[in-house]
Amino acid sequence: MLSSAATFAEKVATREAKIGIIGLGYAGLPLAMAFAEAGFDVTGIDLDEQRVGAIRERRSYLADVADERLDRLDGRLHATTSYAAVAELDAITICVPTPLSKTRTPDLSFIVAAAESLAANLREGQLVVLQSTTHPGTTEEVVLPILARANRGVVGKDFFLGYAPERVDPGNEDYTIRTTPKLVSGVTADCLERTKVLYGEIVDTVVPCSSTTVAETAKLHENTFRAVNIALVNELALMCDKLGISAWEVIEAASTKPFGFLPHYPGPGLGGDCIPVVPHFLAWRMREYGYFARLIETAHEINAEMPRYVVQKIADALNDAGLPIRGSRLLLLGMAYKPNVHDIRESPSLEVLRQLVARSGDVRYCDPWVDELELDGVRHVSVPWTEEEVRSADCVVVLTAHRDFVEQPLWDHARLIVDTRNAVPDGERRVVRI
Repeated sequence: MLSSAATFAEKVATREAKIGIIGLGYAGLPLAMAFAEAGFDVTGIDLDEQRVGAIRERRSYLADVADERLDRLDGRLHATTSYAAVAELDAITICVPTPLSKTRTPDLSFIVAAAESLAANLREGQLVVLQSTTHPGTTEEVVLPILARANRGVVGKDFFLGYAPERVDPGNEDYTIRTTPKLVSGVTADCLERTKVLYGEIVDTVVPCSSTTVAETAKLHENTFRAVNIALVNELALMCDKLGISAWEVIEAASTKPFGFLPHYPGPGLGGDCIPVVPHFLAWRMREYGYFARLIETAHEINAEMPRYVVQKIADALNDAGLPIRGSRLLLLGMAYKPNVHDIRESPSLEVLRQLVARSGDVRYCDPWVDELELDGVRHVSVPWTEEEVRSADCVVVLTAHRDFVEQPLWDHARLIVDTRNAVPDGERRVVRI
């Protein structure tokens, strides 16, 4: 049993503290790696036997975690499907997914299931930190009662509970877990102190928040900021299309202002696990207070419309070349939602693919990071990035600007290009930009 915050801090400082990570996905595995690389003994708990098996065999399933990093851990990272391992740990972070339902309401079932399984094995003195992105109030209104009932204890005395949202940016080599400031919070002052101590060992800057609700809302605001600004610039692209001018040139011109402006860029829509999803957590929660988050809803409508706009751009470009979508060979570049990652969650490229297939196009895709995917029950396999594939396409559509496309350009071999990312250099013929 940990008798005091000082004892907990000592165990953390000396690396005697044993760390647990529940959920070994895009956020959980990098976090587990960060603790293990800092010298902690780490146990990852995940119900996916394939993930657990891969960790045991020191095989990575994430682009941001190389196999070599797993090899260098000297056995400090373990993985299991059993929550019985919780009893041996000193601090546990919950990193399970929080998807949206079809009605755009938060699905907390993974958080609830993890908390209940954890609570059944909780012992006195342990610190539990929720990291999953969720609506304001989840830590204290959902997780706390589950732990309190099972433990029959008092938070801040018998067990400790905090919230520290993830800020993982897949593919970003400039900002790592260590160099990205970490928001931390606790249900009580002692909970906050232990959460600060824990994360202070793996990040350079820890930013305390006055409550878990503040930290939860800050995470949502970060992603809402991105969603709203992307909607603004996507609408700019729609307006510039009407005006017959380049949205990219407008943004470049506006970016010369040294204050009061932050450039964002248009594209085929929103993708990833956070930006298309997270703002709805806040909008949903506010409806309980009788408040309608108008800007969030409007931004969603604009961003969700972009794949249809891209398909219309493709149709117009083909029509100008005397071709219909039906039967035309279309080569889509990039199914991942952002460059140089293999993550296709919520990728707008999927909706573009879906709509073009529905219009009987001869559609294929090229993505060096996504070998294959299944969409609406149909398996699609990536074709290689070659001159032959580019030449054989009636239209090449740039959806994700992977470095392979930019560093090994084959634009000269294309008959027609629709560029949604401004990836094709100026001066190339047959290019239509959004």
